[in-house]
Amino acid sequence: MLDRDGIASRIPHQGSMCLLDSAVAWDDGHIHCRASSHTAADNPLRADGRLGAATGIEYAAQAMALHGALLASPDGMARQGYLASVRNVQLHAARLDDLPGQLDIRAERLSGDSDTILYQFRLEHAGRKLLEGRAVVVMDAERSTLEHSA
Repeated sequence: MLDRDGIASRIPHQGSMCLLDSAVAWDDGHIHCRASSHTAADNPLRADGRLGAATGIEYAAQAMALHGALLASPDGMARQGYLASVRNVQLHAARLDDLPGQLDIRAERLSGDSDTILYQFRLEHAGRKLLEGRAVVVMDAERSTLEHSA
């Protein structure tokens, strides 16, 4: 298990923008994280005093970033990934901030290579599915763009 400090040391999101509390389990193909920041009044994703369910995509994106960092070689630096697209997103709730306790965030790596990764993700609360979809993560997009233009 990895706590919030361990997560923050591996992803670029810091302070209140680091939304995850723990990584419960992970392997080469999956990660399972938990978060309670959806109930925080100072959650930076809140708008008009509420946290809409679509913000769950950011929770999933952070879980994917953490997954990549955990799988990076111990002697190398984790590569910068960018969320390039989300597809087939289904919202099964209107908002997240009215749910007590923790959210479960799960991401599964479906395919990929060294430059592009396809994940399937979902958020749950007390066994109830809140959000699900697929995301494409492009690794080192800025570097790749510069290399192709040279």
